[in-house]
Amino acid sequence: MPTVSVIVPTYNRADSLPRTIDSVLAQTHDDLELVVVDDASTDDTRAVVERYDDDRVTYLAHATNRGGSAARNTGIWESDGDYVAFLDSDDEWHPEKLERQVRELESRSDDWVAAYCGVEMVRENGENPVLGWLRRQFGRLSETEGAEGGEELVADVLADDLHTSAGSTLLVERPVAERVDGFDESFDRFQDPEFLVRVLREGRLAYVDDPLVSRYASGNPSADELRDADEHYLRTFSDTVERLEAGGRDVRGAHAYFLAKCYLAEGRFRTGARYLRRARRPRPRQYPGLAASVVTGVGSAVGGR
Repeated sequence: MPTVSVIVPTYNRADSLPRTIDSVLAQTHDDLELVVVDDASTDDTRAVVERYDDDRVTYLAHATNRGGSAARNTGIWESDGDYVAFLDSDDEWHPEKLERQVRELESRSDDWVAAYCGVEMVRENGENPVLGWLRRQFGRLSETEGAEGGEELVADVLADDLHTSAGSTLLVERPVAERVDGFDESFDRFQDPEFLVRVLREGRLAYVDDPLVSRYASGNPSADELRDADEHYLRTFSDTVERLEAGGRDVRGAHAYFLAKCYLAEGRFRTGARYLRRARRPRPRQYPGLAASVVTGVGSAVGGR
């Protein structure tokens, strides 16, 4: 089986990092190297990594904080596996994740160059049981869940209809990762879908239909930060966005809906409502998320008094 280079960018996550590293070293596909790229952490990250007595583990450190995209690129350039896989330093893989993905790609023709898989969300502080039930029920209505294909999927990614959690699910052939020149280091947010769009222009994306990644909900950046990052994302693909909208795809409306939820969750209801007026009409599977944003925002507003 081909060697896989697993890239874990990290910054001040010494507490969650062992969970992530353990899940990589427990893979049934054990022909791998794990490259942990420390983006100038100020906690015990180095000591955590150095406790692992396993020659598959490599620790690299940036002298200054350069961001997640730069950390992933350092991992790409300093590794040499046939495939490159990415994992955020607060998430974990199920043991058969890499084996299933590598087997899937090896069984297909050469134009299939990357694979992702299902995810399960873990909310360490729990979730409102009613919202959780609604999320599970409506989530089944996603039209693009498990979508496979090539450049035709770019529209789904840009319109926020296909969520692959690429930062923790994606496995891609090394020549493709190198051909697209890695991650765009101008991105602090949305770097995963931005990278995926460029991968899709190089070849086809396969799906392994099982939740093989546990994603842990962590702190979110401010709505204003996300707004600025979202504008940069749309500008980067402005030509494609214009073409899609000319063909009837409401890309900007989808992004307005995303930002509306962010502002509502902060209790900034006036700004959230302004974005909602510009947003694409929510689909049934999105109702629980919208409700959760409003509930969270009410709590934020009350708590801030």
